[in-house]
Amino acid sequence: MTAADDRVQLVRDATFARVDAAGGISGTRGTAPDGLFLRDARHLSRWHLTVDGTEPVALVPAGAETDDTALSVLTPRGTRDNPPAYTVFREQGVSAGMLTEHLRLVSNRPVPVTALVEITVGVDFADLFELRADDRHYDKPGARREIHRTDDGVVFDYRRADWHSRTTVVGRPAPMGLDAAPDAPGARTLSWQLRLDAHGQADLHLTVHARPHGQTSAAPTVARPRRRTSSAADDLTRTCERGLADVDLLTIPVVGVDGETAAVPAAGIPWFLTLFGRDSLLTSYFLLPYRPETAAATLSALAATQGRDHDPVSGEQPGRIVHETRHGELAHFRQIPYGRYYGAVDATPLFLVLLHAHYETTGDRAVAVRLEQHARRAVDWMFADGGLDEHGYLTYRPDPNGLVNQNWKDSAGAVCFADGTQAEGPIAVSEAQGYAYDALTRTAELASAVWQDEPYAHRLREAAASLRTRFASDFWMREADFPALALDGRGRQADALASDAGHLLWSGILDQELARRVGQRLLRPDFFSGWAIRTLAAGQKPYHPLSYHRGSAWPHDNAVIVLGLARHGLAEQARTVADGLIAAAAHHGYRLPEVLAGYDRTATARPVPYPHSCSPQAWAAATPLALRTALRML
Repeated sequence: MTAADDRVQLVRDATFARVDAAGGISGTRGTAPDGLFLRDARHLSRWHLTVDGTEPVALVPAGAETDDTALSVLTPRGTRDNPPAYTVFREQGVSAGMLTEHLRLVSNRPVPVTALVEITVGVDFADLFELRADDRHYDKPGARREIHRTDDGVVFDYRRADWHSRTTVVGRPAPMGLDAAPDAPGARTLSWQLRLDAHGQADLHLTVHARPHGQTSAAPTVARPRRRTSSAADDLTRTCERGLADVDLLTIPVVGVDGETAAVPAAGIPWFLTLFGRDSLLTSYFLLPYRPETAAATLSALAATQGRDHDPVSGEQPGRIVHETRHGELAHFRQIPYGRYYGAVDATPLFLVLLHAHYETTGDRAVAVRLEQHARRAVDWMFADGGLDEHGYLTYRPDPNGLVNQNWKDSAGAVCFADGTQAEGPIAVSEAQGYAYDALTRTAELASAVWQDEPYAHRLREAAASLRTRFASDFWMREADFPALALDGRGRQADALASDAGHLLWSGILDQELARRVGQRLLRPDFFSGWAIRTLAAGQKPYHPLSYHRGSAWPHDNAVIVLGLARHGLAEQARTVADGLIAAAAHHGYRLPEVLAGYDRTATARPVPYPHSCSPQAWAAATPLALRTALRML
């Protein structure tokens, strides 16, 4: 698949690579870093081909034949009177922990020739967090690098205290030379003298093996379900098929609650190819009618990482569901808090929502029985550390070393007043209260029907009813006739008009009349761009169409809203939003991006992409399945 900056991105088995139009890697950083990546680290930061001392140019730029394979056609530079001596057909692919490359040199000369082929290889072992465009620097005391020549290639080792990563490059045939690269400190140039007969050809096969810290054997693969491609031509079907293919690409192996391997959807590429609480939960919920096994795997993986102790650095608390897990060097040495980071107010109630939804959809009691104690601990967290007992709502305090906001709009400034001021904690965001209400209601049903604990069910139903009444009183803004985005630490209504209100329709915390008014309001032009509902209504002071959470439009956010519209019988509104999203997908090769810019559909012939969007991204990939479910409800 092709990235937005014309680089090509290849993905398979929790491994991804990004190369330029000629198949090279130059070690870029920022929005779209290139390289070979596995477990939050870059295992190849330079991959530069020359033939007879010159860099070949792309006659056919690298293009994805499949999601994990790219082809390009290159030649040394020539002129009309002196055409190139060779044509290079380059095929690259990724699989679990590997990049493979096949170079086929074809001679264009009528006499035998010998081609000098050189590949310059560099490995920086950079942590993904070092590659972000935020100018942060992380000290690495005692780090050392070693490079060893082997009979058939070269090995790059990186050590720091108990941390050890390795990248191995193997050539067939074996390289004739290995030299330091004068223009790339720490890199090595492998060379081959390849003989080509008159109009003949020669082949060179290269394999790059990434061995992250803690992985002693080959990277695990994930079994994928066989997908059938429909002959139907409608855009929703095509978008669903592309979405399922992307979910497959993002599926990674994670250890489940009983030590089994659970195949779960990671959040997205390039930054989030790892288990994420709310992302994996909502993705699994969207897929539930079609792939219930994904929900079961996600629930098991999150139960395995459920909080047990109090840790102020990671935000861990007993019963809390993890926000994200990381496997890189910086997390290992706790230079970032994200090894297991629990800074999410919504993952815990969403865990409970998915647990009941899985039982409701499949009728299978086994998962609910297996995870009963985990569910009860999640409920305990909502009342205790989550804030229901103390504040009457699920709340969070901004984490200065982690996430300022701990709902799905987790960027700084996203939970704001109409004047753009960030709310201060403890913050109670509106959609999290809806999730809490739904979680309490659904867990009460599990307690009654599966766990045979009617007193517990009664307690949860009473708590849910009280929360629903309290919410309608405290969050409804009479003048705006709309729910507040949040309550701040002083109980003030954060009065920015935000799409979070649509999640309240999905959770059922609003009565039918209030839900109807919210649904109709979300379809007015300041909210609905024609492609999707914006995160903030246009015209407000903090609105910006290219802001991450203050004016852009997110497909998954809209999917939740469409499910809520369908729940309340708002058929016209649900179909309008679904049609806009499907039309947007058609302009992106039937792949919905993570985020769309908030510009109105009348302003451009196609949706404007958000410049830092992940692609593929799990809950965007699952969005068309949620739309299909909602449309079937109407």
